[in-house]
Amino acid sequence: MLGRNSYTQDELDTCRAAVKGQLEAYRRLTAAVGPEAVDGFEAPFCNNLVLALDRYFVHRVRAVSGKDGNPLNEVELIADGLMLHDGTLPASTVIKYAPDRSVLGLEAGDRIALTADDFERLSAAFLAEIEKRFV
Repeated sequence: MLGRNSYTQDELDTCRAAVKGQLEAYRRLTAAVGPEAVDGFEAPFCNNLVLALDRYFVHRVRAVSGKDGNPLNEVELIADGLMLHDGTLPASTVIKYAPDRSVLGLEAGDRIALTADDFERLSAAFLAEIEKRFV
């Protein structure tokens, strides 16, 4: 598929609904069985949600998404770290990523282990940036 420089409102809304549903399901599960029962599940689950989130808009073009360290770039780096860098945040020579201006504050080399709250903040920022730049 060719790179995309726009997405529809429907595509954005579909992704938002999926994110909301996944987070609600996780929280219902945790409430039903207790946090101890899902110990060790939250980080792998939320890390995989980042991969799913990225996939909805995987063909976004750099000319629109930019390389200024915005939430789109942060999700890209996290996805790259999960898939290709043994679960650690990679450094980038292309993206001007700055931990102090990022959503999660991860440093290059940090282990990626998101909580549900982390994913909720990251996905909200990511989707707001998609809407601003691509819709």
